[in-house]
Amino acid sequence: MAVLAALAAALAGFLLGWSWRRSGPSTAAAPVVAAAVTPAPTRPRPVPGTGVGADVLDQLALGVVLADAVGRVQYRNPVALAMSGTHIGLLLDDTVGALLSEARAGAGATKTLELYGPPRMAMVVRSVPLPSGGAVATIEDVSERRRVDAVRTDFVANISHELKTPVGALAVLAEALSEEEDPVVVHRVANRMVDEAHRVARTIDDLMELSRIELGESPVREPVAVVDVVAGALERTRMLADQRTITVQVLDLPGPLTVSGDRRQLQSALGNLVENAVKYSEPGGAVQVRVRVVGERVELMVADHGIGIPPAEHDRIFERFYRVDRARSRDTGGTGLGLSIVRHVATNHDGDVLVSSQEGDGSTFVLRLPLVPRPAPHGTSQEINAS
Repeated sequence: MAVLAALAAALAGFLLGWSWRRSGPSTAAAPVVAAAVTPAPTRPRPVPGTGVGADVLDQLALGVVLADAVGRVQYRNPVALAMSGTHIGLLLDDTVGALLSEARAGAGATKTLELYGPPRMAMVVRSVPLPSGGAVATIEDVSERRRVDAVRTDFVANISHELKTPVGALAVLAEALSEEEDPVVVHRVANRMVDEAHRVARTIDDLMELSRIELGESPVREPVAVVDVVAGALERTRMLADQRTITVQVLDLPGPLTVSGDRRQLQSALGNLVENAVKYSEPGGAVQVRVRVVGERVELMVADHGIGIPPAEHDRIFERFYRVDRARSRDTGGTGLGLSIVRHVATNHDGDVLVSSQEGDGSTFVLRLPLVPRPAPHGTSQEINAS
């Protein structure tokens, strides 16, 4: 509101000067008003028809609409003009017009316009009366702020749930263990406690990794061989694949390929894709990892023949803690953070991640990364060494 008040005061000063020039000043008032509107050596660009300086208003992130005392709109800055002619623009025009009328009557007003999209948007429109009888309205797009707040709220709720469940189980198991004397039961309960403790540890480890990737600085940029990324991802998931008797096959691995980035992050991203494919495949199934070059990018593809993902869920699976099937996720021991880590690693490395899946027909994830251009060969000996 302080910024809005300052803006209103500045506009009021401009409008008083405009009113004086149009009607002609009295002799006594002329020197004072003239001093107030004396232009600087570099005259600001005026708002058409008003004489109000617009250069500063054009740079604001807020939309600004200025109306005179009879309700005529004298000025809109570029932000306020951005959506003119669209459905959203028409709704905004109606809201701005109504609030300007209220402000011209002497009462400022605020209204939040909810637009359910797509894309979903929220616009806050505020109006303030001016001493000249006119009014100024501002338009603020708070969509991103709302989205971030919603993500933060969901994150707190989800992490509380994810940690509360295994910690609660540990408390129950420990209580049962304290009163148990049968060695067989003690062994079984102790194993359950170990599993729940590992589940908490995995959640914390994934949270820390996601925090480093999402909030940290840009990843270390070093040449990383694609074959090393694949090898690191397979090593990470080897034990899980053996436990579930899943065969992980590497197909179509091209010759020497190099990307630029953080080796640990890249192996973590591809490893999460392979791990998910293993978890959601039926025991005895197979997971394929393919590498191919498309233009100046390398595509790391992970395909499975598991339960698949309904198309309606594709946009949400990269959200933190989001699960398509929560009951199955409890069985597989996932934290719901793996695909979020993949997305952030891809973004940090100027790449992206795509999904193609049908429920009951398996899934294919593609991690696309920019390649480091290969140096031109300098002679026959280099060709021999490369082969």
